[in-house]
Amino acid sequence: MKIAIQAAIAATLLVSALAHAQSAPQAANQAGVAAQTANQVKTAGGAWVPPYGQPVAQKTRAQVYQELIQAENDGQLAYLDSVVYAHS
Repeated sequence: MKIAIQAAIAATLLVSALAHAQSAPQAANQAGVAAQTANQVKTAGGAWVPPYGQPVAQKTRAQVYQELIQAENDGQLAYLDSVVYAHS
């Protein structure tokens, strides 16, 4: 009985070690992508750089307010509230 338990523990440890070994290169790759993104932001002279390098046009408060009113009128806000805050 002890041998069966020890074998089960050994198998569990082996499987978890293999699963961890497979996920390690992905974690290293994600860290490399994060470092590359941080370097891109630093090279922009302190300004935020969008993901694909396309400049983002700044909006006035009036433009943002008009987008808010449009989202309320066409139901986008109601949908987002029902999806995002449904579990609250």
